[in-house]
Amino acid sequence: METKGKKIKVSFNSPVVLVFSIICFIALILSFLTFGKTNDLIFSVYRSSFANPLTYIRMICHVFGHSGWQHFIGNIMMILILGPLLEEKYGSANIAIVMLITAAVTGLIHIALFPGTQLLGASGIVFAFILLASITSLRDGEIPVTFILVVIVYIGGEIIDGIFVRDNVAHLMHIVGGAVGAAFGFLTNKKKLLAKN
Repeated sequence: METKGKKIKVSFNSPVVLVFSIICFIALILSFLTFGKTNDLIFSVYRSSFANPLTYIRMICHVFGHSGWQHFIGNIMMILILGPLLEEKYGSANIAIVMLITAAVTGLIHIALFPGTQLLGASGIVFAFILLASITSLRDGEIPVTFILVVIVYIGGEIIDGIFVRDNVAHLMHIVGGAVGAAFGFLTNKKKLLAKN
């Protein structure tokens, strides 16, 4: 494509977020083709023997699996909106670390607390990104009002829904994901502030 003599290129601007989204899409297609068997085998986490190597794979890969198009679109849309901005600010390696830690922590907590249920989806990562995005302008000795409002609206909403709404949503894992994002944001921004002083 050209505009006034200049070529416009399509750029792979956010490699971690784009690769993650592509893997989620492939996992969704595989789930449809196998009638959910790939989700059961790899792309969901549930209590199983720690002697089984797939238990450890599922503990991370559950974030790639989704129960259907609506679940996939809801999560990936938020990841594609927030992810590139965060990846540009914090770097690809750090965003990959946030995603990996969120997957591992939510997977472990789910296995420990909810033995009879299956967890899948990237909503823990969505909440990690939401809270991480809300504290990108952290300054020494200050807590951004946006962070406080996000905690009240998103995390407060998850606590209320977790107590009063009976659905198939893992509200605790959203809160855990948010906590991972907030902790990472505070630690990273604190290091930058200390390095400046």
